[in-house]
Amino acid sequence: MNRIDKIFQEKKSGLLSLYFCAGHPTLESTGEIIRTIEKNGIDFIEVGIPFSDPMADGPVIQDAATKALRNGMTLRKLFTQITSVRKEGVKLPLILMGYMNPIYQMGYETFFRTCKEADVDGVIIPDLPFRDYMEEVKPIADKYDVRVIMLITPETSEERIRFIDENTDGFIYMVSSAATTGAQKEFDQAKQAYFNKVNRMGLKHPRMIGFGISNRQTLESAQANAAGAIIGSKFVTLLDELKDPQQAVNALLEALKA
Repeated sequence: MNRIDKIFQEKKSGLLSLYFCAGHPTLESTGEIIRTIEKNGIDFIEVGIPFSDPMADGPVIQDAATKALRNGMTLRKLFTQITSVRKEGVKLPLILMGYMNPIYQMGYETFFRTCKEADVDGVIIPDLPFRDYMEEVKPIADKYDVRVIMLITPETSEERIRFIDENTDGFIYMVSSAATTGAQKEFDQAKQAYFNKVNRMGLKHPRMIGFGISNRQTLESAQANAAGAIIGSKFVTLLDELKDPQQAVNALLEALKA
């Protein structure tokens, strides 16, 4: 069974996922960050594929991607690192998050076959058109048992949300706002109304809420309105400042209590 499906069967609520950009803060830090996250009981990990034009990301993740590229990170290098960390015994679900360009350049068949070989459980491609997903990507991803996670936003129509729910696997990534990534102090009434609307839809797939989660208030709101929360910018900032994965995880967990 795919690890993503397994984690949602075992744990229905209160999940926490962390995002970091591969190759940041150093080229070889990927394995240490993944091992540290698993050791601290986080449920799963999103590993960012650095790209020169990350349109959905705010300045924190854009900066991390730029530094990672300067460090020499590539998609093939990342697959080598993930293969190595799996051989070391890491068991939690690993999801790659990246943009179309480097994946398209590698080729869909090669990309998803390499995901399977490296024991990657899922991918998130924010700029993947849904038609391309249905016609070209889904058949290949299904062949290699790799979950393609789709995003929804407050602007996504109910019809579109239901279509995504019917035609994807794993979970639905529920973007908290239509803006780019970045920490927020609280979710306002408009975001709460969006959460409530989606809750009433009775979707079959679990949902994870991401973008803007950085403290106890936003974490608890996300976990109350979905299966769990995804934290990116806050963790990336701490990695950049502290350079040490364990110190960054400790500081994040402390911030989530405030």
